[in-house]
Amino acid sequence: MEVLLVFLQLGLTSFGGPAAHLGYFREALVAKRRWLSEQAYADLVALCQFLPGPASSQVGMGIGMMRAGYRGALAAWVGFTLPSAIALVLAAQGLMHWGSAVPAGVLHGLHLAAIAVILQAVWSMGQAFCRGPVQVVLMGLVAVGVLGWGGQWAGSVIVMLALAGAVGVWLLRSGSTGSDGSLQVAVGSRAALGWLLLFVLLLVLSMLPWTLQALELVAAFFRTGSLVFGGGHVVLPLLEGEVVQRGWVEAPVFLAGYGLAQAVPGPLFTFAAFLGATMKLPPTGWTGAALALVAIFLPAFLLVAGVLPFWERWRHVRWLRSALQGINAAVVGLLLAALLQQGAASVQQWQDPVVVGLALWLLMGRRWAPWLVVALSALAGAVLT
Repeated sequence: MEVLLVFLQLGLTSFGGPAAHLGYFREALVAKRRWLSEQAYADLVALCQFLPGPASSQVGMGIGMMRAGYRGALAAWVGFTLPSAIALVLAAQGLMHWGSAVPAGVLHGLHLAAIAVILQAVWSMGQAFCRGPVQVVLMGLVAVGVLGWGGQWAGSVIVMLALAGAVGVWLLRSGSTGSDGSLQVAVGSRAALGWLLLFVLLLVLSMLPWTLQALELVAAFFRTGSLVFGGGHVVLPLLEGEVVQRGWVEAPVFLAGYGLAQAVPGPLFTFAAFLGATMKLPPTGWTGAALALVAIFLPAFLLVAGVLPFWERWRHVRWLRSALQGINAAVVGLLLAALLQQGAASVQQWQDPVVVGLALWLLMGRRWAPWLVVALSALAGAVLT
């Protein structure tokens, strides 16, 4: 119940996309509740950056699994995912005007709050993982790489993280391999291998043609969740190819739903619920939404349950710890790039830096709860815009 309530609060207040989600998670689960150490959190984030699927949701599932086993992973996913999924399904069932009814200033304020959260994460994680010149250079190079050409190829993030890891092995020396916070989960090696084999089996099955529309829908969304690297907005072209080009969803409806997905908290992958609810062929409505939502997130759970038990052992190997030093610096670079991208897109008026600065001061200086800072930023955006 504790895991469910904590992630439900995060699911109701975590605006701003995957980078901001990682900032919210760190503040709520590392800094405030100390469910895991800073190092363990960074190692978990590094792992999930390498896995296909929604990285922030996988981090949440991993933390939930560490806290309360399989039930914790399910509770974390339900709490973080359902608020936005329900809102999008309601919109798909005839409440499309709800998106336009939200004042533009409120949405702008939410974007500014997300910038403050990302800035806090960059500052805190930068202090922890970019202490030497090599790490600082890696952080900068990855940020420049993402801004320069990272958005043109989904696999570019994986390549940059791998190169950062290689530089870490070459130039950085790992310290003690002793306790720095556990990523231990109550999943044995055999069970983990079973989850990985199930993932491979389902992925192969999803590639086959199915005559039953419900199975074809599940296969399409499972395939998308299994093959998208980078998460977030990278999923858009894959989903468009699966549902629009097949004639399952009209293009204007697809674009309207994608725009609406930017206005709700939680993972962007809940856009699948909107698409499942607006299918032209049955199953549609709540049934289609549930099938699409479970199918697109199922690969994330299978991969986390299959890899995390081995990751706890692997991450303490000396050469891998050196690689992780480089990868963790690269992850900070990813957050820095997200900060610069969102800042360039959202900070447009003279009062915007004031709102961001005030939100950052409340988060770091006054230690206010992130959800309250988000609410105040939304109010400030409505008043000032």
